[in-house]
Amino acid sequence: MRTEDLLAAIATGLWRWDSVSGAVTYDAEAARLVGLPAEPVTVPEAAARACFHPADWLEVKAIVQLAVAEGTLAEARLRIVDEKGTVLRTVRTRSRPIARGGSEDGYYLLGTLQEVPDPLPGTSGFGPPITGDWRRNREAFLLDAGRALAEAMSTAEVLRVAAGLSMPGFSPDGLAVFGVQGERISVIGHHGPRAGTDRPLHDIALSTDHPAAEVVRTGRAVYLPTQEEYRGRFPAAWTPGRTRIRRSWAFLPLIVAGRTIGAWMAGFAYPVSFSPDERSVLTTIARMLAQALSRTALQETERELADGLQRSMLPADKPDIPGLTVAARYVPTGGGLQVGGDWYDVIGLPSGRTALVIGDVQGHDVRAAGIMGQLRIAVRAYASEGHHPDAVLSRASRFLAGLAEPEGPDGRYDPRFATCLYMEVDPVAGTLDIARAGHPDPAVRLADGTMMIRPTAGGLPLGIDPDTDYPTTRVVLEPGETLLMCTDGLIETGGHDLETGWDRIRKVFERPVIPAADSGGLDSDDLEVLADSLVQAVHGPPSHHTTGPLADRREDDIALLLIRREAELCLVGPGSAPVRRTAVTVAQAEPERIAGARQQLRDMLHDWADPEQVESAVLMLSEMVTNVLVHTDGDALLVAEVRGRHGARRLRLDVADSSDELPHRRRPGELASSGRGLLLMEVLADNWGVDPRGDGKCIWYELYEATPEDGA
Repeated sequence: MRTEDLLAAIATGLWRWDSVSGAVTYDAEAARLVGLPAEPVTVPEAAARACFHPADWLEVKAIVQLAVAEGTLAEARLRIVDEKGTVLRTVRTRSRPIARGGSEDGYYLLGTLQEVPDPLPGTSGFGPPITGDWRRNREAFLLDAGRALAEAMSTAEVLRVAAGLSMPGFSPDGLAVFGVQGERISVIGHHGPRAGTDRPLHDIALSTDHPAAEVVRTGRAVYLPTQEEYRGRFPAAWTPGRTRIRRSWAFLPLIVAGRTIGAWMAGFAYPVSFSPDERSVLTTIARMLAQALSRTALQETERELADGLQRSMLPADKPDIPGLTVAARYVPTGGGLQVGGDWYDVIGLPSGRTALVIGDVQGHDVRAAGIMGQLRIAVRAYASEGHHPDAVLSRASRFLAGLAEPEGPDGRYDPRFATCLYMEVDPVAGTLDIARAGHPDPAVRLADGTMMIRPTAGGLPLGIDPDTDYPTTRVVLEPGETLLMCTDGLIETGGHDLETGWDRIRKVFERPVIPAADSGGLDSDDLEVLADSLVQAVHGPPSHHTTGPLADRREDDIALLLIRREAELCLVGPGSAPVRRTAVTVAQAEPERIAGARQQLRDMLHDWADPEQVESAVLMLSEMVTNVLVHTDGDALLVAEVRGRHGARRLRLDVADSSDELPHRRRPGELASSGRGLLLMEVLADNWGVDPRGDGKCIWYELYEATPEDGA
């Protein structure tokens, strides 16, 4: 006797649904039960849907999706209606999804249809009716749970969120998350009351007769609605103490990209039948929990890798330089692995001096970090051999140019360049010999808190031209002054360019230094506070108030070094005002540096009482330096100094050159293009003069601070 005939004898029909084509096939008995002629037929999905009550059809679709996800049977009750919507009968369907051959997403659904005598309108299970309020609560609960799990930033946070998951009428009072490690599983987090014998196993073999182990082995959920079923299916895992605590259990797999990474247990202190709606809630939570655990585990691995990589490439100890206080920071803010090419180093030299290095390798990836490590070792090796700053950078550039490696299937080379600032420090004399390779200039905070950018000579970034020269600039760091070396991430992060970025740094860098009451000098810890403040201004919560005009600029790593010459070395007497001083060399081949000298003078006089005096000082500077470049064959050495108390200060500016020819006053005509320099100084300066020197001469002027009213 055929199976179809046997089923027809007991009023049971067969049907099949193709998820790809949407076609539904009924045998004769199944066609009769759904209100069609009693003969085998294949109808489209729309025609099949018209035979069922709309609410039941939507519910059965969700039940089928749950069965496909769990690989279990789908059971539901459906009301059959006619063309007018009148209910003809209620049928019960049981179906199982079967994967289609040759298709990854499609499946067949094979099932039976059988009429039942007692319909349960509005429900698709065998438990109590599911109300609209329950469904609304479920949807709100799943939305809140999904948002909380998505915002969790660590495994511990994910487990805390999972421990608090509950909704009205369906609240587990015990939760456990099992992780897989090789052939064993262990509890990585649990929550809820537990007695001694009910404590979850913390380390069990994958082959153990335990619900969590079976879920991990098979990838399918295990529902245990009663204690008897638990004891019967898993006698080895059952303990008598469970009688006083749990009544029902659900063990669900945690699956990510087809791989089972663990299991999730939800225990209930009251009996639960695990209806399709309840299983759907648990399955959805398990999926979200698996994704959250996978994401946070990957993030923690990346953070651990990044931290280990950066720790191995940065100085292990805080640098100790006699006479100087040093503070350093590195903040990885760009790139997927939170690593990049920024670095700094402190190197002891054979001469007894100390070298400070800061650099930035192009890129924000693992290769940039790897090149950074090699370049740092190379610079340290060249410096330890006793080479001068220019020679160190020249050798480092040749080294980096030789690191270009073929990349990609076509074998193309992917050269990387790096910017670098190398500084040799003599803490006794306070001199800094600086060589720069395409890196931002350093900035100095003078003793009175004024920030000035120190222009230095430089060459191309390392690795571009192996034969590039890197001239050296000597800067004197006066007692009480602080120098800042940083990468462009500190300046440009947050959408800033160089100009607006330095303005942002200036607001933090120029804050007054608080003296230590017990030592009479500067607080030894304030440099650490300043370093943190600089990073917070760019990377912390206040930074969104000062975003720049280029909002789409990529975030960058941040590295900085702060150096302060101890104020105790200063010979200025008690109560005297701090001195502002700057020195700039303008070479014959670099007349464009006159603009930088003018800007430095403006920075020195940023709080001068009379703005017109500032413009006069800048104009005279331009005249003096231009005369040296036009009428001599040597370079111009400019030294500017501001002394005195605010409101009664004196500016003295000297411009020296190697020519013995003294300037003389001319009488230019109306159309003459030169000859008015000394006339301008006669009119604008309070004092001026020309002093012969053994190797040339020095022309100077002085301005005394006055309010605009006094000047008038």
